[in-house]
Amino acid sequence: MAHSHSNSSDFPHVTVGGYLIGFVLAVVLTLGSFWAATSGAFKGETGLVALAVLAAVQMVVHVVFFLHVNASKGQRWHLMSFAYTILMSLVIIVGTVWVMHNVHMLMMAR
Repeated sequence: MAHSHSNSSDFPHVTVGGYLIGFVLAVVLTLGSFWAATSGAFKGETGLVALAVLAAVQMVVHVVFFLHVNASKGQRWHLMSFAYTILMSLVIIVGTVWVMHNVHMLMMAR
C-alpha cells in the first residue's frame, strides 16, 4: 500500500500564525455580530446591514485564512469555481425571494 507523506515545506502558505490570525479575526467578528444582534444598539434595517457586513467579512476571513484561496496563478481555478458558486447561490437566493414576494403580493390581492 502506497502512502504519501507530505511535510510543511510542500505548503509554505500554511502556517500556524496564519491560522491563529484567522481564528482571532473569526472570534472577533462572531462576538461583534453577537453584540450587534443582542445589544439593541442598531435600530431597524441598520442592524441587518451591520450583520450582513460582518457576515460577509467573516466569509472572506474563512476563505483566505482557512481555505487559502487567493488570486495567485496556481489558485486561479479554485477562485473561478468559488466565484461561480457564489454567483449561483445568489441567483438561487434572489430568485427564491423574488418568487415568494410575488406569490405573497398575488395572494394579498384577493
